[in-house]
Amino acid sequence: MRVALDAMGGDDAPQPNIDGAIAALEADSGLEVVLVGDEPQLQALLSARGFRSERLQVLASEGFVGMDEKPAEALRKKPRSSIAVCWGLMAEHQADAVVSAGNTGAVVAAGLRTRLFLKGVKRPGIAVVLPTLRGQSVLMDVGANPAARPEHLYQYGVMGSIYAHDVMGIERPRIGLMNIGSEDTKGNDLYRETHRLLQSSALGDRYVGNVEGRGLYQGEADVLICEGFVGNVVLKVSEGMAEFMMKSVARELLGRLTGERDAAAAALDDLARRYQYSTFGGAPLLGIDGICIICHGSSDAVTISNALRVATTFKDRRINARIMDELGGS
Repeated sequence: MRVALDAMGGDDAPQPNIDGAIAALEADSGLEVVLVGDEPQLQALLSARGFRSERLQVLASEGFVGMDEKPAEALRKKPRSSIAVCWGLMAEHQADAVVSAGNTGAVVAAGLRTRLFLKGVKRPGIAVVLPTLRGQSVLMDVGANPAARPEHLYQYGVMGSIYAHDVMGIERPRIGLMNIGSEDTKGNDLYRETHRLLQSSALGDRYVGNVEGRGLYQGEADVLICEGFVGNVVLKVSEGMAEFMMKSVARELLGRLTGERDAAAAALDDLARRYQYSTFGGAPLLGIDGICIICHGSSDAVTISNALRVATTFKDRRINARIMDELGGS
């Protein structure tokens, strides 16, 4: 398993990427990592760590796409940026996967420019795992395709259910369409047409219908599909609400306790850690001929290490082959 890691991607890059790569290499003897970025800087940091391995290589790039840059414009100006070089390695079959905590729009745009789509896939989408009262659910798409069509959303249902089954271990994933109401007539033309398509499709026996926003965390479906604009808003609101609630509860609870404060604080830390994005490593861009794991911009070494592990799992369980089996003829 050879992964191209965008060493310059992320709020605190490149140190967390280097530390995460080293941790992953130490845990998995079958893993190889190519650190793509500013070669002098990366070599200096590796020397400071005193880490040497034939399974860790450094490949020079020319600049990187910043978090505040417009993806398409930045990629035009920086054709040899770190994320572009990563995708180039996978397109040339010199890497099995790309992992990046950089500008999400640039990660997706660089991938779309390669046209590395799986046979039968019309548009790739980003899938994230979110906690629910019943366990976990997959939300897709959360930003890759804000101008989706009904057939795109149908394919997200197929790909999301394969991911839920093969990676998350959900035996028979229930599929829902995120909408503003549960009735058949709710939503705009896109959602009404998608609702009818799902009802009459091969997914029909597992399709639970329209699911309102509150149903996501109630666990009303194991796979919730929507177009990228809605999905990204849901994801960002969820992140902000989770942080707000944890801080508010911690402040209120610890402020009233007179004893066992340390135990309560530890319990809250454990609860927060259980739902942190670092636990999942990153979100896969499903539907591409290869593997791409997109990490949060503030990812630390643990997150990066987990993302590399997720990429390996993705390959081992032949997710792409399963997707092509389902969609190859569509």
